[in-house]
Amino acid sequence: MEAKSASSTHEVILEVENVSKSFPGVKALDGVSFDLRRGEVHALVGENGAGKSTLMKILSGVYQPDDGIIRYKGKPVTFSDVTQARKAGIAIIYQELNLIPHLSVAANIFIGREPLTRFGTLDEKRMNADAVAMLARLNVALDPTIKLNQLPVSKQQMVEIAKAISFDSEVLIMDEPTSALTESEINELFRIIHTLRDQGVAIIYISHRLDELKHIVDRISIFRDGRSVSTDDYTAISMGEIVNRMVGRKLENKFPPKQNVPTTEKILEVRHIVRKGVLHDISFDLYRGEILGIAGLMGAGRSELGRAIFGADPIDSGEVLMNGHKLSLRSPADAIKAGIAYLSENRKEEGLAVKMTLAENVTMANVLEICRRFGVLSRGQEIEVTQRYVKSLNIRTPRLTQIVNNLSGGNQQKVVVAKWLFCDSKILIFDEPTRGIDVGTKYAIYELIGALAREGRGVIMISSDLPEILGLTDRVLVLHEGKLAATLTTAQTTQEEILNYAAGVA
Repeated sequence: MEAKSASSTHEVILEVENVSKSFPGVKALDGVSFDLRRGEVHALVGENGAGKSTLMKILSGVYQPDDGIIRYKGKPVTFSDVTQARKAGIAIIYQELNLIPHLSVAANIFIGREPLTRFGTLDEKRMNADAVAMLARLNVALDPTIKLNQLPVSKQQMVEIAKAISFDSEVLIMDEPTSALTESEINELFRIIHTLRDQGVAIIYISHRLDELKHIVDRISIFRDGRSVSTDDYTAISMGEIVNRMVGRKLENKFPPKQNVPTTEKILEVRHIVRKGVLHDISFDLYRGEILGIAGLMGAGRSELGRAIFGADPIDSGEVLMNGHKLSLRSPADAIKAGIAYLSENRKEEGLAVKMTLAENVTMANVLEICRRFGVLSRGQEIEVTQRYVKSLNIRTPRLTQIVNNLSGGNQQKVVVAKWLFCDSKILIFDEPTRGIDVGTKYAIYELIGALAREGRGVIMISSDLPEILGLTDRVLVLHEGKLAATLTTAQTTQEEILNYAAGVA
């Protein structure tokens, strides 16, 4: 599916002129300008921390600008909150969907605006009919009475889009909409984006997956360090130039050269792991200094295997040995004590305490190490430890007391790594380590993973990005429906071979 040309009207519906926004210690936006036309898909790209999310939150009423002008339909506007922006016709769909799982499809679409009968009771029949009509606008057929938690993520996203356009939205902002979708689900989303564009909706599309832009995008704007760098027709700029403008330098290679040399010393042995209905008799070895990939289609058991090794999910049978000694992994605490770390794909919910400071996050998993006698925390040691990791991992932060939620995605990932290094973890399990991270920061994460292996640690990398698997790992385990389909030497395999095993056709 290739991108169509932008709307022939070229009518500007939304214009941003010299907008700035600062937070304590950070200038998030510095005089940025941007415009959006009716009936176009306009990509907004840049590294983590470039200012994309801040601008979107200003446009949707979450923040107010410090300086500059926003014009909507030709008139200057300032939205005091999300409700005001939504009533004006600007809606945003975040990467984490803003829906209520135990309510029906129709109830989610019209929550807070449910139609009532003349007796003041819920008019469920009308609400369901209106939901069907709203979904039909997207050419989507769903039972309006089904509970949301019974639907796959892709269908939940369709409900979120239907909810957004039910406000008669003329501007739709989509933030990383494909991050949790399969390839077929992504194609369905693209079809809906084309439908909305043909109906005259103006769409701002934010994504780190640059290769998908060619299917839907009309124009592209690039941000860097809180400033707007350029705006071009998508067909007038090359992928190499997009990346160069994003990072401010040339990236000759997507992956750093492989410098780690795995030893023949087994650091981890997994024997006959079984979790009924999920994992079926999986065995493998991990060597000191090795980067071992785990690949497979969605639902193959990749994350479940990582969580089992970390003690986060129970197993029915099997054993895990570290340095030849059998481990008892009844909980993550047991794994941490043994020197095993797990970096979840959902770092905000399972890897970080986002409302706490950088320093508190770095030390939280090993806080006794920085306590004086009688269990009193040494703030001086906490700062000293954090400074060490901020320097060694190149964590970009205005101060050590910065709230973690205010850091970019790439820097948040580095904070999680720092936390586990402070625990002296010998085995690190990375689950989708670069999800939601820009191309420049990805390279830094890849360099970090390589450095950990060269230090003699064992690294397991779970990833749905096959070029990432091929570019970084030494060997790859391919899972299919909870079974180990193949163990391949990365240098001697291809994406096609991995996919064949993953799909169960090899």
